[in-house]
Amino acid sequence: MSFLANILPWIQVILAVLLVILILLQQSQEGLGSAFGGGASGGVFHAKRGAEKFLFVSTIILAVLFIILNILHLFV
Repeated sequence: MSFLANILPWIQVILAVLLVILILLQQSQEGLGSAFGGGASGGVFHAKRGAEKFLFVSTIILAVLFIILNILHLFV
């Protein structure tokens, strides 16, 4: 149990860095203007394909792993 308590924070840091990188690699459809009320796209959606879908799914998986490890850290 001591080994897990020592290595768990390092795994969390690695996952956090990977999660930030994956989020920053994803394309934004609206840009910064949408944060201020601009960039009306008219509700146009597109299907994710190829690398975009891989990044999207990988981000979700890493986020779930990060949350699970944080909950596990509470009990270790």
